[in-house]
Amino acid sequence: MPTSSLPAPLRGLTKQLNRTITQALGLTEAVTLRRTDPASVDQPLTAGPVLVIGSGPDADAVAHQLHEWHLDVRRNLAAPTQQRWGAVVVVLTDLEAPGQEAERVLALGGTLRELARSARVVTISRAVADGDAPALAAARGGVAGLVRSLGKELRQGATANGIELGADVAVTDPATIGTLRFLLSARSAFVDGQLLPVTAAAQAPADWTRPLTGTVAVVTGAARGIGAETVRVLARDGAHVLGVDVPAAGESLAAVMNEVGGVALQLDITAPDAGARILERVARGPFQGRLDVLVHNAGILRDKLLANMKPEQWESVIAVNLAAQVAITTAVAQAHPGLVQISLASTSGIAGNRGQTNYGFSKSGVIGATQAWAPVLAAGGGRANAVAPGFIETEMTASIPLAQREISRRVSSLGQGGKPVDVAEAVAFLASPQAGGINGAVLRVCGQNLVGR
Repeated sequence: MPTSSLPAPLRGLTKQLNRTITQALGLTEAVTLRRTDPASVDQPLTAGPVLVIGSGPDADAVAHQLHEWHLDVRRNLAAPTQQRWGAVVVVLTDLEAPGQEAERVLALGGTLRELARSARVVTISRAVADGDAPALAAARGGVAGLVRSLGKELRQGATANGIELGADVAVTDPATIGTLRFLLSARSAFVDGQLLPVTAAAQAPADWTRPLTGTVAVVTGAARGIGAETVRVLARDGAHVLGVDVPAAGESLAAVMNEVGGVALQLDITAPDAGARILERVARGPFQGRLDVLVHNAGILRDKLLANMKPEQWESVIAVNLAAQVAITTAVAQAHPGLVQISLASTSGIAGNRGQTNYGFSKSGVIGATQAWAPVLAAGGGRANAVAPGFIETEMTASIPLAQREISRRVSSLGQGGKPVDVAEAVAFLASPQAGGINGAVLRVCGQNLVGR
């Protein structure tokens, strides 16, 4: 339940609790983030002019691409006369030894007091590779610490993220440019302190605003929350969507799918024939046997301290959150080897969480399965990635006790919880052709929560 829906006395208590927690722990005050509208693609890419820091061919190429998107691009440190910086892109692909980054990083520091609300800082660097000399590995590896630390310093909804390029990926490749576009945009509102690895080339979409045009996507757990918002965002980006949920959610599922002109399938994903039934449904009707994207979103919570946990509480969570994903992908990938799969993991699967041993096991297992599926699907032209939400405002998190819920909201660098659309945008990006160079990765949508990595 959002704070605005609480009775007046509870709203006052919540505000007081927020102030107390924020002041006591030195946390960030929450501001309204610049987010997307799931029903519209007509939104400026950045919140103001873009400064590109760096010199040489790679920095020139980045600036040229930003010009192609009709952005106001600057190459010097003179502050904008009318607006604060909407974004700063720091090109570090040429680093060979520690110390070479200093001039550019300190120049970045000089811009931070001139950032607009919800501004973006994005670094572009090379990933550490096997066989790198120690000095080269040190310079490249240091960028991750810079990005993660800077993300915790920024205020007013600004974020810091990085792109790590593989040895054979050019800054001009659509895989690089597409990732940069995502990180600059409002689609990445709750992504902070992330290093996205781009390890291969990709294709540019015919239309950057509707990159999934003509594709068919299946979304499980589609009746509400993150699943419903994912359906809306995928449809906005051009996909034909088959939404899957349990029969008990049939009415909600039908409403969501009717809203986007999709198709509803009432199905218990733990059923032994779940994969076969999905394949049977896409074989007819508007899908014509096509299936491009599979989003494993369905999940449940059965929180309990392990000492008090009953067998059914453990087994049901593993069945829905993990075993069903493996079984469905096994069936679907045989028929559609070029499948693009995005699975919903969780920061609880990365950092752990008290009372969630079952949930943590299932979500960590999702990450393991994703990494195993990545080379298998890549052999057929597909890929597998995971999205790991942190604290997202949904019906599931509304059941958390008030004090714990408020603390969970505040312990991110953005000082608030995320929204379902934040997760949906990350899913849609990973499903798009410009994300074709990202495989086996975990994209956290957590506002750089202080726990974990």
